[in-house]
Amino acid sequence: MTENTRIVLASRPHGAPTTGDFRFETDPVPSPAEGQVLLRIRYLSLDPYMRGRMSDAPSYAEPVPVGGTMVGATVGEVIESKAAGLDVGDHVLSYSGWQQYAVEDARGVRKLDADTPLSTALGVLGMPGFTAYAGLEKIGKPRPGETLVVAAATGPVGATVGQIAKARGARAVGIAGGPRKTAALLDEFGFDAAIDHRAPDFAEQLREACPDGIDVYFENVGGAVLRAVLPLLNEFARIPVCGLVAQYNATSAPEGPDRLPGFVNQVLVKSLTVRGFIQREFVDELYPQFLAEMRAWVRDGTVRYREHVVDGLTSAPEAFIGLLEGTNFGKLVVEVGAARS
Repeated sequence: MTENTRIVLASRPHGAPTTGDFRFETDPVPSPAEGQVLLRIRYLSLDPYMRGRMSDAPSYAEPVPVGGTMVGATVGEVIESKAAGLDVGDHVLSYSGWQQYAVEDARGVRKLDADTPLSTALGVLGMPGFTAYAGLEKIGKPRPGETLVVAAATGPVGATVGQIAKARGARAVGIAGGPRKTAALLDEFGFDAAIDHRAPDFAEQLREACPDGIDVYFENVGGAVLRAVLPLLNEFARIPVCGLVAQYNATSAPEGPDRLPGFVNQVLVKSLTVRGFIQREFVDELYPQFLAEMRAWVRDGTVRYREHVVDGLTSAPEAFIGLLEGTNFGKLVVEVGAARS
């Protein structure tokens, strides 16, 4: 335990990232000061938002500097503590990024309960789950009998969105890529309908799955899915916008009716509510409520989750590139090191 391997941003990608945009560096393992803990990172979360942080375009968060450690949520084990209330062996949620060890202030971590799998703090009981919960609770507000549509529906946000909608009494229509994922939406996650966005008649299938139109469209993809959804939106439909993964690697503006004039026309004539959000804005208000309700749903099977775990920090760059291409199935997590039993 003398060296810390970390992955830094080597260059800013133009279009899709490549492994050449990342670089491995080795430094001495840091030592904690008073009020700090030294963590051995056990799990690293890989999420689409990281593509935006690789760019220096204006956004809601500062970009990762070239040469800086890639950002990311982590679960770590305390292996040295100089902070009251945190002991060696405790596990915490932190934002330590793509590395094996990290020193964090005690105020910047959250101690994890021992009664749930550690990795869920990065998925259904973490940022993705809270994104789904907050977006529906504050913006989407699905009501009994309404129809909700969500794309990337086997991902950690999309799957949770659909299951919360079902718990609130709405119909859930999920969009995913390939028959294996659409089957899981029906058989594993309990969606009412599932559509393969790769199908040549995708737009027609979506129309047939939504005979009464769409009341809530949880937007996390954009592109062709948004173009198919727009004509089906009902008056007063609500659109929480948390991501546009189909456009993250784009090098030019999108074409078609999802360009600004056509989209704004739909907003006007259908009295749509469109609200972009970053989950952190609702943390103070909703996080305790989210944890209580989501833990209960996970325990009783109302909400199920799937994880896609890859082994070793060295796997992170290729796994992240695959995430942006939709190759993962479930919440993508890197097992940096095995947790103690």
